[in-house]
Amino acid sequence: MQIFGFFGSIMGYLLWALFYVFQNFGVSIIIFTIIIKFVLFPFSIKQQKSMASTARLQKKQKEIREKYANNKQKANEEIQKLYEKEGVSPTGGCLTSIVPMFIMLGIFYCVAYPLTNTLHINQDLVTNATNFINSIPGFSHHAGAATGATYQEINLVRTLADSRELIGQLFTSGSDAANIEMFVNGFNFAGFNLLVSPSSQGLVSVYSLVPVLCFVTSVATSLITMKINGNAQSQQGCMKIMFIGLPLFSAWIAYSVPAAVGFYWICNSVFSLVQSIVMGKFYSPTALTAKSEAQHIALLEQQEALVKYEYAPAGYSSDNKAKMNKK
Repeated sequence: MQIFGFFGSIMGYLLWALFYVFQNFGVSIIIFTIIIKFVLFPFSIKQQKSMASTARLQKKQKEIREKYANNKQKANEEIQKLYEKEGVSPTGGCLTSIVPMFIMLGIFYCVAYPLTNTLHINQDLVTNATNFINSIPGFSHHAGAATGATYQEINLVRTLADSRELIGQLFTSGSDAANIEMFVNGFNFAGFNLLVSPSSQGLVSVYSLVPVLCFVTSVATSLITMKINGNAQSQQGCMKIMFIGLPLFSAWIAYSVPAAVGFYWICNSVFSLVQSIVMGKFYSPTALTAKSEAQHIALLEQQEALVKYEYAPAGYSSDNKAKMNKK
């Protein structure tokens, strides 16, 4: 977990800079997500190319498996030869997905731990402030507070927003107190208090839109990405369960934690959806097949251009040429 906290601390400098400019956490998350998407775009392109190239060869793989149905080793060897011939690596997208994964988890830690990773306030000060707040009778039933140690910092920020006099008492440094004072003013976005947990407001609440949108955007992104890569019909058995189960799990978490976390997930899914559509225009299996065929034709034309031209009159044959050479 410490490594993710490290990435979260790095991401926090960018998020804090954006917040300092826009003075609103919701707007800062939107701009923050766009910037991260641009930074990770080269990795996303490589991953998309790998998935599209693999999907493009699915039909040939199926034919090979049917041909060598009784010899799995031979089938695997032929499929490997196919990959080598087409210049495709079935694991090509794995490495390019590792770096974004670490960054995305870092971003989560940046949002979930706003005081230590975004404002970069000393951990001991934050811990002492949290312990003091938790010692207040009834705090565990604080309206809008999320349960779990992971979100204690967001709960602390919300408490400080409701009780401003505690800021100066718990954080004696003038710069820390000033930053927190500015920070707690910026969590209202589009009528939502991003520090509030949807579960504290009940199912019939406008805050329930946060987990609902988390689920919808996540499913839409996955569905469109699979459709672009030509494997929308390949989800079977446990894969179908995962396809729906993971977004449901994310929605449940978004319902249980402060809305700021769910809001980031929504932004990330929306921009991922847009990115998938854009990349699908250039790196879908159909687009890659057309590009491959065009390159093949261009190569043939180049090879033909290297062939030496010889004039051959009508009726002239290789036999005539041989006779003339003997003379």
